[in-house]
Amino acid sequence: MTEKTIGILGGMGPEATLDLFGKIIANTPAARDQEHLRVVIDSNPKVPDRTAAILAGGESPVPAMKAGIAALKRAGADFVVIPCVSAHFFIGELQLEAGLPILSMFDVTADHIRRHHPHVRAVGMLATTGTLKGGRFRETLEQFGLAILAPEGPDQERVMTAIYEIKGAPGGRERTAIGAEIRDIAGRLIQRGAQGVVAGCTEIPLVLKPGALDVPVFDTLLLLARAAIAAAGRTPA
Repeated sequence: MTEKTIGILGGMGPEATLDLFGKIIANTPAARDQEHLRVVIDSNPKVPDRTAAILAGGESPVPAMKAGIAALKRAGADFVVIPCVSAHFFIGELQLEAGLPILSMFDVTADHIRRHHPHVRAVGMLATTGTLKGGRFRETLEQFGLAILAPEGPDQERVMTAIYEIKGAPGGRERTAIGAEIRDIAGRLIQRGAQGVVAGCTEIPLVLKPGALDVPVFDTLLLLARAAIAAAGRTPA
């Protein structure tokens, strides 16, 4: 099989884009530069806020995302991955006119849990309020037989604050403090019956790592990176 070129539609946010690229590199078996995959990145942090668009009728991110996909296609990408969970709310609209296949983080995550953690029947979801209320990630996981537990009230407000703090410039709370708060919130989801926790926003894996909890942490960026490697024609390390 001829190797395919991965296109990353990034900038939402920039650090999550960097994290995805790093995980593609780290999970590609290669002994020298030439054995790595070709990756094209369009990192546009000017894409309008996805949560505001979903919840409050804010400016649609779709035109900017379509332009980014067009740029990736011109640069030689064979398919697209998007390191932003909230942006996946618009994936159906994007796929209609994208001109390139788009790997769905929703499908990748649900398939991984079903295949590798068949005992898991309920997962906690740490995500933006837009992702939670948009409902599409939940619908995909439920189609795979998973029940979804989301943070309640103030805990969800704290998750949103943490996500925007992670996206923000240096000078806010230390990442260690943010990570401790996210672990506390995840712990309450586990107390309610979550047998695993989905990092349902691509900023969450920056402060919540696999092994940090007593149940599996499903790093959506890592799962997307490994799926992208496979789609490009290689077996992930």
